[in-house]
Amino acid sequence: MVTVNATMATKYKQINPEGCKLWAKEEPMKPIEIPALGPEQLAALEQLYRTTRVVRLRTRAQMVLLAAEQRLTAAAIAQIVRLSEETVRRWLKRYLAEGIEGLRDVPRPGTPVKVTEEYKEGLLWAVRRRPRSLELPFSLWTLRRLADYMAEQTGIRVEYETVRVHLKAAGIVLSRPQHTISSPDPEYEVKKRRLRKLAMDSNRATSSITPTSST
Repeated sequence: MVTVNATMATKYKQINPEGCKLWAKEEPMKPIEIPALGPEQLAALEQLYRTTRVVRLRTRAQMVLLAAEQRLTAAAIAQIVRLSEETVRRWLKRYLAEGIEGLRDVPRPGTPVKVTEEYKEGLLWAVRRRPRSLELPFSLWTLRRLADYMAEQTGIRVEYETVRVHLKAAGIVLSRPQHTISSPDPEYEVKKRRLRKLAMDSNRATSSITPTSST
């Protein structure tokens, strides 16, 4: 007859009178808590969730939002997003360590980033639209802004020169934005028009003067 002492009882669970099965007693995993997020952090996550075309990025943003707003555990989130609890925990940890940028795929060292056909199509789609129609805080595209926007949408980060090359191949060349001089004075435009009118009147008066010759 096999006897099991108190110490062994925590490791073994008897399943029949003739034998026993090793039972690994697992310590419960420490829950991962996402602290309360500020308005800007929530807005960035929600924008990524709504606008990205990359399903895995949308799912990762959803994980963080569920943990931060609804205070769900990794196990509960895993059931919602249909992924393993381990995967959910990994991305929550990445967010805690690196913020929203940690949710993006990191290129393998030494491996050049490959621009996919989906990326090229998305780039041309974006550049033909006004940035504000995409809920962006600027009116004109630059190579830097396009590269940043496409990285957010696809998870693929490329150099600005790469963006320029692909645009040029499609017959698109971005012109540099024109900067205008402005003033914080609310009456700046009125004063500018007034000065312009005075200058025009002065020119007319000068041209109307007929020079006289001395005798």
